[in-house]
Amino acid sequence: MATFSNCNLESIQKPQETFDDNHMPMDAAGNSNLEPVQKPQVIYRCKKCRRIVAVQENLVPHERGKGESCFKWQKRSSDALKKEKEPVECTSIFVEPMKWMETVQEGNVQERLLCMGCNARLGYFNWAGMQCSCGAWVNPAFQLHKSRLDECYL
Repeated sequence: MATFSNCNLESIQKPQETFDDNHMPMDAAGNSNLEPVQKPQVIYRCKKCRRIVAVQENLVPHERGKGESCFKWQKRSSDALKKEKEPVECTSIFVEPMKWMETVQEGNVQERLLCMGCNARLGYFNWAGMQCSCGAWVNPAFQLHKSRLDECYL
């Protein structure tokens, strides 16, 4: 005899929702006082010590560049031409200056960004700006490398 968990039984017992032409459930389409669906909150933590270094509100958005063609140096292989058609993924995030960035507080123009907890290098900053891996320029640039961060959803 098989046993089912309560969550599986609840999902089976729910009535089927019907959809209208706009692909919304009929219940939601007719009810105008529903709150908008919120995106999950994103927190960025240092991978080494798990200290919170940034939240979603600290991010500075930028438009994607044209990829490798934006850089002075370009690969000459045929693989570069194939990659040119695919959208380039950013390998880092850009944030606004924050209190934990000690080198910024000291008045440096450009320097490494170190984690306050474990002193690991998380990225770089430059008041004159930097170029993202996607090819876009960000001024001023406070760049944190995604490979050094854990992206956590709340």
